[in-house]
Amino acid sequence: MAVDRKDPHERARRLARLVVGDVVLYNKEKIEEGIRKDTLFEVLAPELEEARRYYEKSVDPAVAKEADYFNLAVVDILVKGRANTQSKIW
Repeated sequence: MAVDRKDPHERARRLARLVVGDVVLYNKEKIEEGIRKDTLFEVLAPELEEARRYYEKSVDPAVAKEADYFNLAVVDILVKGRANTQSKIW
């Protein structure tokens, strides 16, 4: 099945995964520490806010209202991929 790169939802989904992936790439130590101490979102607040601003500036507002691709990417890329990190929450 071919991906329609012109579909605004697909573009928003891809952009969300890209910007969250960049946050992960450049903040691995902060992420590990944040998961271990259960302070992940506090530790990454500035980076995630900057990424969200870029995402929201770049995505059609109608698409952003319909689906929260940014937060889905945060869960899929940032949180789910760290299940092997010791944490008191899992």
